[in-house]
Amino acid sequence: MFDPTDNDSISPSLRALLELFATDLAEVRFPDLDTAVLGDAAALVRERAEVVARAQAGLEAARQGLQESQDALLQKGQRALAYARVFAEDDAALTEKLEGIHLPRPMRKASKAEGTLAAEPVAPSIGSEENAPRRRGRPPKVRPLNGAPLFSDGASAELIAAVHEESSNGMLPSA
Repeated sequence: MFDPTDNDSISPSLRALLELFATDLAEVRFPDLDTAVLGDAAALVRERAEVVARAQAGLEAARQGLQESQDALLQKGQRALAYARVFAEDDAALTEKLEGIHLPRPMRKASKAEGTLAAEPVAPSIGSEENAPRRRGRPPKVRPLNGAPLFSDGASAELIAAVHEESSNGMLPSA
């Protein structure tokens, strides 16, 4: 009547009590309480736990469906907003209304990991230094600001000229 390998809807202490009434106290009867009454109550708990588990699975499926529908609507809304902005280029009033609409960034599904899909925000595509390709070649020279000293690292023009005159070959020493 009692299966100790059953689900965890019944606490361990109650399972121990049910086991005790199923074995050592199987012949003992208290007023309106015995092994059969406890077994029926435990069976009812298991049935209700199963109903709850099915309802939770259904709720999770409904939530997943809602999330997918919301994602699809957001994606269509992003496209509609982009089209409307292009359409409203010559209409200042409509452009102003469209500028007041801020939709969240669309979510992109990441690779499947452990059977679940993780969502991550889509990286911005225009005007971002993070997306820009790396510039090739030598970095540009850093020019001193107007009015800034030419030799700001502590070496003065006089010191450099003196070192230049002292060198025998007329070349500046290399560092």
